[in-house]
Amino acid sequence: MPDYRVLPAGDTALVVEFGEQIDRQLSTWVLALARRLEESRLNGVIEIVPTIRSLIVHYEPLALSAATLTARIVELMRGLHSEEGLARHWHLPACYDARIAPDLHDVAARAGITPAQVVERHSGLTYHVYMLGFLPGMAYLGDVPDELAFPRMATPRLKVPAGSLAIATTLTCVYPVDTPAGWHLIGRSPVPFFERHPTVKTLLNPGDKVTFVPVSLREYDDLMAQAAAGTLRIEPVEEFVREEPPAEPKQRPFGAAA
Repeated sequence: MPDYRVLPAGDTALVVEFGEQIDRQLSTWVLALARRLEESRLNGVIEIVPTIRSLIVHYEPLALSAATLTARIVELMRGLHSEEGLARHWHLPACYDARIAPDLHDVAARAGITPAQVVERHSGLTYHVYMLGFLPGMAYLGDVPDELAFPRMATPRLKVPAGSLAIATTLTCVYPVDTPAGWHLIGRSPVPFFERHPTVKTLLNPGDKVTFVPVSLREYDDLMAQAAAGTLRIEPVEEFVREEPPAEPKQRPFGAAA
């Protein structure tokens, strides 16, 4: 059973660390604690940021001491195993046509399968949103099939188009804006993952579930036109995925190895 530890991150944040690897069980603890902290509405807590294996809690030291916050976190960790989370499940269109998937054939060759099988493997899973990061609205989704789990590219591209669907290590993502990047590009999604107008909005949240639905290049172009016109409507499917309750973690002393 993984332990946890509470570590200082400067004088205005604490990190609750649950482990050292990408693991859905660890993510379940991270998200369960995030929910409990949000529900507690502790005065002085400014922001709660889930990551893949830890939770960052930003606080105002003039309103809340590190010692008080640490004690509250330890208290909230008790009985964490009794909580079950509800997650939104999204079915998101993705086009795997080689004309907009420059690494699809290379990924297939490295995996020893056909491009069609890459599409089948990648779209045949329901992914877990571990965290948002790197770019506004960019979700780190896991876990890709073992045969598609390749290291990042040795030389990153200087510009990857917004909407590019990519894989690297055990994760997959859709880049919400144009960006330099070093992941393998196997398709594109027309869905806006980040919007600035009329208000700043991200599509996904940590803990959400995502299934990619293959569409043709023609369908992709049609959906892109809808997105450009602001008429594309993407809603979570009418179902929720219930998480398995994690066993209760134990606290590690400060500085203890994971």
